[in-house]
Amino acid sequence: MWVEAKFWEKRGDEIRCLLCPHQCLIGVDRVGRCGVRKNVGGRLVSLSYGRVVASNLDPIEKKPIFHFLPGSLSFSIATPGCNFRCRFCQNWQISQDLSWIEKLEFVKPERVVEIALRYQASSISYTYTEPTIFYEYAYDICELAREKNLANIFVSNGFINPEPAKRLKGLLDAINVDLKAFNDETYQKICGGRLGPVLDTIRLMHELGVWVEITTLLIPGINDSDEELANIAEFIAGISIDIPWHISAFHPDYKMLDRGPTPLQTLLRAESIGKKVGLRYIYLGNVAREENTYCPECGALLVRRIGFNVLENYLSINGGYCPECGFKVEGLWSSIDNPG
Repeated sequence: MWVEAKFWEKRGDEIRCLLCPHQCLIGVDRVGRCGVRKNVGGRLVSLSYGRVVASNLDPIEKKPIFHFLPGSLSFSIATPGCNFRCRFCQNWQISQDLSWIEKLEFVKPERVVEIALRYQASSISYTYTEPTIFYEYAYDICELAREKNLANIFVSNGFINPEPAKRLKGLLDAINVDLKAFNDETYQKICGGRLGPVLDTIRLMHELGVWVEITTLLIPGINDSDEELANIAEFIAGISIDIPWHISAFHPDYKMLDRGPTPLQTLLRAESIGKKVGLRYIYLGNVAREENTYCPECGALLVRRIGFNVLENYLSINGGYCPECGFKVEGLWSSIDNPG
């Protein structure tokens, strides 16, 4: 089953896809760079609609999302494809290999919501691959999820055009954007994308009222200089010092096997840089240590996490306020119809 795509225009026999900044010009019977949007008889169709390649019931902390319904479960889904070509992709088997997409079972949007409710998830996450490229499927699920009081979460590279992003207002509750570097050349050579549109998406999502968290995978020799880390931290702080920054350790994968894992010292250096520019919530991922939330005002432990497990949580029971000094910690700490 193919579903007609959104956001495109005819250019003779060709189609200009307007979903992401690549804006591919797609000939008849050809696909765009994502591999899943095809010109079929002069109309653009989504090959990935309903073709679920991965689904799991995850802790929301795995996204990672730390300031939105902590300790809850998120039903997580993906379809094949991506509009990036990251050389270090950890899910390349489902994001880059599209040879078997039509063999996947078709899953209706209603079915996704039913499963999420059955397993008592608080949200649905569109993750593992890039949700932008299965926009139509995600959008339809988001509408149904909203009716059932389920939150909607994107885990995204942020490479989406403004108009499709704006259409998600009122449906998308939270997003974690991978800010992979602060150098356009790195984006082009390592990821097959561009930096500017990603920065624009982060700003726009924050303006739309979507809860934003940012992840940067620190790759030795690629994006871990003091200058680049400071640029990332200053960009985030320029939007809001309350945006959580997840700094994650790299490990060799896919086509980037020429360097070792990120040393802990590099992550600690990035954390120090982030604190210097005023970021209140910085978390170090892919390392064996706790990722706790502390009160920026008095230093009290507010949420204690080990791995993806929340062991202590004083924010959800206090409406997002520090129980020691009353400081308001930004985020969503209760249900989506009762913001904390």
